[in-house]
Amino acid sequence: MHDASPEAAPAPVIKSRLLKQLDKDIAAAKSPMASAGARAKRAMLLARHGAVVEAREALTALHQLSFQHPHPEIGAWLHLAEGLMSYYNGFVVQQAQDRIQRAQTIAATLPALAEVRVLAAAWLAQLAFIRHDPAALVEHARRCLDEAGPDHNVAQARVAMAMGVGWHYAGDIEIAQRWYIRARRHASMEGDDASLSALMFNMAGMRASQLRRESLSAHAARGPELLLTVDSVRHYDAAVGAQMMNELTPVLRAQVLTMQGRFDEARQLYEEHLPQAMSLGLERLGSSLLSDLAWCRVNLGQHELALSQAREAEIELDPDCELDDRAITHSRLAQTFRLLSETADADRHQTLADEAWAQFGAQQLQWRELLLASDLQP
Repeated sequence: MHDASPEAAPAPVIKSRLLKQLDKDIAAAKSPMASAGARAKRAMLLARHGAVVEAREALTALHQLSFQHPHPEIGAWLHLAEGLMSYYNGFVVQQAQDRIQRAQTIAATLPALAEVRVLAAAWLAQLAFIRHDPAALVEHARRCLDEAGPDHNVAQARVAMAMGVGWHYAGDIEIAQRWYIRARRHASMEGDDASLSALMFNMAGMRASQLRRESLSAHAARGPELLLTVDSVRHYDAAVGAQMMNELTPVLRAQVLTMQGRFDEARQLYEEHLPQAMSLGLERLGSSLLSDLAWCRVNLGQHELALSQAREAEIELDPDCELDDRAITHSRLAQTFRLLSETADADRHQTLADEAWAQFGAQQLQWRELLLASDLQP
């Protein structure tokens, strides 16, 4: 869920109906206290668009207001907004989760803060998906959907997106698609271009992951239409002034190009964008992406570099990475070492890949059973 350096990037020209509405709400507020919620939501929206410097300035002003007028309501909004800043400015998931949970706890004592509660639950559902905790995903999604009102479109879009990627990961594309449609509807109603951008990126990313799994599990899957989908994310973000995905989208495009056998184009994108993308929160995916780069190099005849890259991918294999990324890494390394005539390494990685694919299949089944048992409907 970036430009090459968020702190140094020029502020994007954000063309968002939601941002305009929040500016109106702040201007119309009868007092600084009354504007606290809108100001926090504006800061969060700026962060979601990638304008982290502007978002930090907005939050600093809100902190100053909190010092002048201490109130639990401002505190709840601040904790929520700071949680999103932790997430979008470095993808620090644990810190984001702690702060959002703190906002939820404060809001639970104040009946008027239903919007904080449902927003917190929606974001906690997304973080649960990132942590690969389907039980927590269901718990937070239910809490959000139980309390969300018809005007809580941002929260509804976010929780629908989290449920969509959860079902997609579980292997049920049809149910995932229904959740995606719901997310798009709520984001469109609110004029929330940041959510629409995130939805497009997540849908493309989940589809790419699925195709990578299929292509490395002896299925012929190259997904020519997926490249158009990935490019549409870039075009949409340029149109609305979003820059969160500026480094991540090219890496996603490189994955698709690799599957299509367009190795030199993929190599160039990986070399240009992969280091920064990994620094922005993709470290645990680094091994599978580096193994992709090694595969590109060996197919381009760069055998010495390919071998070095493959060895680096082995070293970078994170014990906490997802099972499918582990399986993808081992499968890709088995292919690469095979072409390099490193037969023992190829056989070893193929054995590890087979084990990881079996574990991933069992995990998918567990996800599906938990999601089905939740009875949450899109």
